[in-house]
This record gives sequence, C-alpha cells and structure tokens, in this order.
Amino acid sequence: MSQVYDRVALIGLGLIASSMFWAIKRAGLAGEVTGYARSRATRDTARRIGLCDRVCESAAEAAEGADLVVLCVPVGVMGGVAEEIAPMLRPGATLTDVGSVKRNVIEQVAPHVPEGVHFIPAHPLAGTEHSGPESGFAELFENRWCLLVPVHGSDPEAVARLRAFWEGMGAHAEEMDPDHHDLVLAVTSHAPHLIAYTMVGVADDLRRVTDSEVIKYSAAGFRDFTRIAASDPTMWRDVFLTNKDATLEILGRFTEELFALQRAIRTGDGEQLFDYFTRTRAIRRGIIEAGQDTDAPDFGRGVKKS
Repeated sequence: MSQVYDRVALIGLGLIASSMFWAIKRAGLAGEVTGYARSRATRDTARRIGLCDRVCESAAEAAEGADLVVLCVPVGVMGGVAEEIAPMLRPGATLTDVGSVKRNVIEQVAPHVPEGVHFIPAHPLAGTEHSGPESGFAELFENRWCLLVPVHGSDPEAVARLRAFWEGMGAHAEEMDPDHHDLVLAVTSHAPHLIAYTMVGVADDLRRVTDSEVIKYSAAGFRDFTRIAASDPTMWRDVFLTNKDATLEILGRFTEELFALQRAIRTGDGEQLFDYFTRTRAIRRGIIEAGQDTDAPDFGRGVKKS
C-alpha cells in the first residue's frame, strides 16, 4: 500500500487511535502521525510505547499542518475539540472522526469547520472491551467495515482518499446517510450494549446468586454480557445521550418482543419459542458466513497483538 496522506493527526489516543497508528505504520499510509490526548498520563504512555511519531501538548498543535485530522474522542466532546483545532486546519485538509453516532457529531462539528476543509464523518465498526493507548493493535480493522458519512457538498475526491486510507488499514468501506447510520447502529450495537449492561446489573441485584457463583458459572452465557458491559463508560454514556431517538425506538421494539416471549413461556407455547430461536440462529450463521465472526471455540476473541 502506498502513502495516502503526508501527515495524519490523531486527537484522542485510546483503542481506535492506537490501532489506527499501528495499522498506518504497517501499511505505510502516512509520512508522519502526530497525536494528542487530554490526559498527561496517556501522553506519557504514548511516548513510552512509541505511539505516534510526535505526541503534542495540545490538540491544536497536533492538528497544525495535517492533511487528515481524526477526532478519536468521546462523542460528547467532539464539538469542543473541533472548535479548538479549527484555526489550525489548513485548506484542503480532511477532518473526520470515529464516533459511534453520526447525526449528533455532524451537528456539533460542522459549524466549526473552516472554508476549504473537507469534513467527512466516519465510523469504523471495530473494537474490543479494552480501552486506552496500550490496547491498540494493527489488525483491529481487518475485514471490518468502516462507514463513511459524507455531509452535503463533500468533495468526492476527498471521500475517495479517505476510503483508500481505511481500506489500506484492512477495512471495507461503505457510504451511508447519517440518520440511517444511527438507526443501524442502534440495532447492531447501542441497544445490545444497553441490554448487556442491564443483564449484568440484574445479576448484581440478585443477591440470591452470590458473587462467586456469578463469576464461577459465567461460561453459561453471562460471560458474553460481561465482555460487552466492560466497555468504556464515558463513551457509552455519550452514545446513549446523543443517539437517543434511534436507541429508544429499538428498545421499544425489544420490549415488545420480550413481552411476546414472556407470554409464550407463560402459556407453554413451545412452537413459538422454537420458531423464534430458529430464526435468530440463522442470523448468527449469517454473521459467521459474512466473515464478521468465527464459530471457533474462543468466539473469535483470540486477539494477537502486533
């Protein structure tokens, strides 16, 4: 893969940004990568592990002169960061993000984008339950999707360049409308996370099941909820507050389905339960066939760090 940008700036140095850096370096996608994190401890860690070619002391310093600036911060602070770096964004540069919500990010960031700067929101559908600068690895985006969400008037050439960048990191890229993105993610990510948080919270409330039993017998399915529920609390708080409508719509549908299953269990309707579980099993098979997971014994979680 050849170089796509001369200089890339990563604002926020958690799992996604650190994985981006290692993937960029592996494929030679940028000449220089600058980085900034709000926490001094994170910046010190980044320098210690060689994360970024240059770790800066402000977001504006990191963004100065960059061809591509990537906002890798929680959704709730995207607007503030965009405002801070705006004076440093040079004409012809691209500003993008990796947020899990798109309509709200566009509303926050777009007013601060200077004339001549290409704003192309994006969202890589990749992650683990781990966070922080040391959690990243170059293979994170391989065979995963990155959704590009161009705003009105986005330059096709700049979009194509960003697509090539994500494809260079191993991802498949596809364009999507922001509102549709938020609905899709409410189904595939946001509502499932909330349900996982609730399940783990319910287990914590059920004092009849002791803590040691919850931990000891978690392979029975609870373990998979705890993996999701271990995700970064700040990020997920912001996701639910900024994708409120779509998440509430899907949770409403979930509640209706749950009531239907409760009724089937109460009335002993085994046929309905069997048909329902057969349908959901087919969805799991489809995910595996699409290469988005594996049926290996470790649920495909054996991650090899580079």
